[in-house]
Amino acid sequence: MELGALSVLPVLIAIIGSLITRRPFECLLVGSLIGCIIMYGGGFLPEWTNMLQTTIADNVWIIAVCGLFGSLIALLTAARGTEGFSAWATKFCKTRRTTRVVTFILGVVIFVDDYLNMLTVGNCMRPVNDKLKMPRESLAFITGATGTPVCMLLPFSTWAAFYIALFQQQAEVQAMNFSSSIDLFMHFIPYNFFSITMVLITFLFALGIIPPIGPMKKAYKRVENGGTPWCEKSAEINQEDAEALGIAARPTMAESVERAEAELEAAAQAPADSHGEGKLIDFAIPMLALIVVTFVQDILVGVVVALAVCLVQYLIRKKMTIAEWTEKLYEGFADMIPTLICLMAAFMVAGTSGAMGLTQWVIDVAAGFPLPALFPAIVFVAVGFITFATGSFWGTSTIVTPILLPLAAAMGAPMMLTMGAILCGCTMGTQVCFFSDGNMLIATSVKNDLMENYFATLPYLGMAIGLTLVCLIMGGFVMA
Repeated sequence: MELGALSVLPVLIAIIGSLITRRPFECLLVGSLIGCIIMYGGGFLPEWTNMLQTTIADNVWIIAVCGLFGSLIALLTAARGTEGFSAWATKFCKTRRTTRVVTFILGVVIFVDDYLNMLTVGNCMRPVNDKLKMPRESLAFITGATGTPVCMLLPFSTWAAFYIALFQQQAEVQAMNFSSSIDLFMHFIPYNFFSITMVLITFLFALGIIPPIGPMKKAYKRVENGGTPWCEKSAEINQEDAEALGIAARPTMAESVERAEAELEAAAQAPADSHGEGKLIDFAIPMLALIVVTFVQDILVGVVVALAVCLVQYLIRKKMTIAEWTEKLYEGFADMIPTLICLMAAFMVAGTSGAMGLTQWVIDVAAGFPLPALFPAIVFVAVGFITFATGSFWGTSTIVTPILLPLAAAMGAPMMLTMGAILCGCTMGTQVCFFSDGNMLIATSVKNDLMENYFATLPYLGMAIGLTLVCLIMGGFVMA
């Protein structure tokens, strides 16, 4: 079904509603329902429920990865492994600048998979970030900007492997006779201007050369004026962190007595500090297993192995029993359910717009601009919009590449620059789309409100988008 410009409506409802209300889940649900009403009229509800089932079935891998990663985080926390990592990292992170730089370096080092990057960096650096009274928005920005952009720039990441395979399938690329997949990668990656500029901007921000601006500046002022590292909307999910930092709300006398009695009773029933002192080894070994296995296999296999390593290691070190391991497995998975529900709602909007013909409509509009020199810039905007609107990053690339590369060849547009523009558009879409899986996972890992993170990051994304457009336009006129 192709409904032309009408296919944008579900996405616009979700975007505008979320920006106004800052409640993305509800707005995403409404957007998907409106799309189904447009397509199916009075019979929209059965079709919507069918789409819900299909969405869940098609994304079982994501559900498993996110849920089990939540379990891993819960185990690392219960065994006080994250506390051990925080104590170790604090030796290097003496100032805000060094903390930002260490966060940036960690994001670059964990380049194997963007999910692994986002979930690991945020959870690892959050306690260190809090101790130096830095806003979570800053951590979210660095985590996101060293996620997908870094993965796109290195040849051994899951993203790079995907795009190498995708481009090699195209006849226009095969005609260029590259000697190997790495040779092809080295030719098209210099044109991924968005990833390059995004990483550079983030590094300059970490160094303090680019200052906090707009909402990010307000976030820093919040902390400097005695506020919490997290925004007010995230206070409920940060109660334990608040107590650890000594900034929890002052209890009443009755609450103090009740808490003291509860603590005495718990102490009488359980051995003192059964999990012992926080040690780096209780964090490092499971995380090393996760990274190595993810590199060799994929992140789902990696997180399963890491959970098994936790079980064996913590039993041997008497950090927890099998029953405690199982309990934390359940608790951690449950903690990820709000994120997963929101993700499914986002995928519903993407599926609705896709069924209405959004991708083909945008391509048809983009193809209406015949100037070869401007074609890569148009591709960047078009692919970025499709990626933003559908939330389907790899899916968008798979659909548009076989259409755009032959079109570029027929128009005489620079082929390598067009390939770079596709990379730029998809990467930009992952960053700008507030309801993307990446941004939701970052919000979960740094434990801060999704929309607050998003608004704080927007000015820096705007810089990268502007520089990318300039590079693509200039490159188009030089190379055409």
